[in-house]
Amino acid sequence: MSEVNRGSRVGGWTRFVTARPRLSLLAALVITALAVFAGSGVGDRMGSGGWEDPAASSTYATKALEREFPASQPNLLLLVDAGGKGVDDPAVAAEARRLTERLAAEDGVVGVGSYWQTRAPALRAEDGGEALIAARIVGTEKEAGETLERIAPEFRGMQGSLDVSVGGPVAVRHEMQAIIQEDLLRAELIALPVTLVLLVMVFGSAIAALLPLGIGIVAILGTNAVLRGITEITDVSVFAQNLTTALGLGLAVDYALFIVRRFREELAEGVDVRDAVGTTLRTAGRTVLFSALTVAVSLAAMMVFPQYFLRSFAYAGIAVVLLAAAAALILLPAALMLLGHRVNSLDLRRLFGKGRKKPVPGDGTADGTADGTSGGWGRTAALVMRRAPLFAVATATGLVLLGLPFLGVKFGTADDRQLPSSAEARVVQEDIRSGFPGSPGGGLEVLGEGGATAAEYADYRDRVAALPDVLRVDGPVVSGDHAYFTVLPRGEAVDQDTQRLVRELRAEPATFDTSVTGTAAVLVDSKDAIGDRLPLAAGIIVVVTLLLVFLLTGSVLIPIQAVALNALSLTAMFGAVVWVFQDGHLSGFLGFTPTGDIETTLPVLMFCVAFGLSMDYGVFLISRIKEEYDRSGDHERSVIFGLQRTGGLITAAAVILAVVMVAIGTSRVTNTMMLGLGIALAVVMDAMVVRSLLVPAVMKLTGRATWWAPGPLRRFHDRFGVSEGGSHPAALAGGTDGTGGSDGAVSGAGERDKVGV
Repeated sequence: MSEVNRGSRVGGWTRFVTARPRLSLLAALVITALAVFAGSGVGDRMGSGGWEDPAASSTYATKALEREFPASQPNLLLLVDAGGKGVDDPAVAAEARRLTERLAAEDGVVGVGSYWQTRAPALRAEDGGEALIAARIVGTEKEAGETLERIAPEFRGMQGSLDVSVGGPVAVRHEMQAIIQEDLLRAELIALPVTLVLLVMVFGSAIAALLPLGIGIVAILGTNAVLRGITEITDVSVFAQNLTTALGLGLAVDYALFIVRRFREELAEGVDVRDAVGTTLRTAGRTVLFSALTVAVSLAAMMVFPQYFLRSFAYAGIAVVLLAAAAALILLPAALMLLGHRVNSLDLRRLFGKGRKKPVPGDGTADGTADGTSGGWGRTAALVMRRAPLFAVATATGLVLLGLPFLGVKFGTADDRQLPSSAEARVVQEDIRSGFPGSPGGGLEVLGEGGATAAEYADYRDRVAALPDVLRVDGPVVSGDHAYFTVLPRGEAVDQDTQRLVRELRAEPATFDTSVTGTAAVLVDSKDAIGDRLPLAAGIIVVVTLLLVFLLTGSVLIPIQAVALNALSLTAMFGAVVWVFQDGHLSGFLGFTPTGDIETTLPVLMFCVAFGLSMDYGVFLISRIKEEYDRSGDHERSVIFGLQRTGGLITAAAVILAVVMVAIGTSRVTNTMMLGLGIALAVVMDAMVVRSLLVPAVMKLTGRATWWAPGPLRRFHDRFGVSEGGSHPAALAGGTDGTGGSDGAVSGAGERDKVGV
């Protein structure tokens, strides 16, 4: 390679990130330390709800009832066990009334009522051994949690002869938040050392292995600081912290693996350190940038949904993706400049008697070949392409079959059964669910506004009571121009009959304004909000992905293939979610309680995250295939070359990310378990099935047409597009010499020297 060609590799970006590497790393260290300070306590400021649509009718009714009739919306329940005497015993009743008065005197607590005050049958257990005190803790989620923390120790446990347990929605949310934070810490303690071990196995060198881990830690800490700032503006779900950890480590590993591996390839070819960094940034760095943009777009699509649960993952995901990419493209090159050949230091394989010098992983010569088209992954690609129709049909059919259980999906809402069976808030609700009359949590409230006569209220109540899915109607409770009715459905809290009842109540005519809330009403509104916005979110993901992949490849067909195959790779995840978490298979082994449905927002979240990660691996593979096709114009050889050079890398990255997600999946909260294990499965299926079997089979079937683009689009790509090699391929115009333009000539010549072709 000539000195001219070497010099052309060192552009403005390379000079920027490598001019003062020590200063860059010092600045990063200071910024990271500030991020630790800025992000401290972020979990305590997060909420554990966010499944409802803030603009929905049910949300409006809930807030109005909270304001006008606090007792109608209790979020705190004290389960009082009479200790064998029975709740109607005079001594028990007297003590329970004193307990009720104490609770009513607490700041921030309103609408206190109890069985001993109202004699309501719904507040007394059927066996007469337990009864309830209900109240509402006012304020935001954070304020309600702080109030609960303050008062719960004063009421929990033995209160004279009464044994009191604390439950209700506010206790469920608070306990869920605490458990998630504990589980996240445990997941990090599992994932970090296992990730380091796997990286050492991939790189051999302990120094090289520490680099991706450092990038991940910077991304995670930086994202926590960003989320801490966002909590000052809007609500953020505590579940988003899990995504921060998973993507922070996973993407940092992906990006650092790609960059460090390419840097080591360049060093192995005798290139000096600065030129090696320049080539790495121009090739692998450009791929990392495109990959980060595709992942960020997939996650950003969740911003179109109104539920802050989904929007929180967009906040966290965009931040962690961009920070991981920035660290990989700025800090990592600076570190590589300082390390140079020492990046291969501390070969820990010597401890196991495997310290002999080995080729750089993924450079195409690890199998003894010179051109990087043979070896394990190369032979796999060649075999698949020889039997392309068989592999394409068999793989696609298998993936579709794995996804069939999702056709039976039933959507529901999260409740106390998300918590482990030993959690106090769940124990209280389970006791209420099994021992108290009616359907606790399943009642619907109808808010009436505008004022009406007693006769008009009575007429409305009688017509509602006559609906086939209604068991009983209580009320109205009237205060000025407002009133509310409690409607008890015949079915379960959120089954199809109860959801249909919500729509019937909303359609029932009245002389006053009505709005309906309750668990089933919130679910109906959430499903409607997601259904209305899902086409927009999917459209954003598809259109932007098509554009980015076109800019990378200059092909019309490859972007379409990428979107279609990515979507197909997610079928196993969705099928498993229903088969395991809805239908309850493996529930005993995994230690969760199946509820017969899937929380409405989870499939959307899992699709956006898994699709983005699949595109991450797809971009890595396609960019290397494209680089070789630019050089040689040989379609089949380029596919084999690309898989040989990236197959091991993608598999290693997928395994590491799957380990992180499985660590997240050890959570005791069911939704977090589902998120972690589901995405781990999607990542493994994408890397080991779609990338290694389906992609080469489909690209063989499409042949050279894979790279076709009409004239106007080809000219658009020539002007605005880029590729890993930095060239605009003559091959797209039908050339085979790979010398499309001066930059392409440099790339082709350089790569030709490296692979000896």
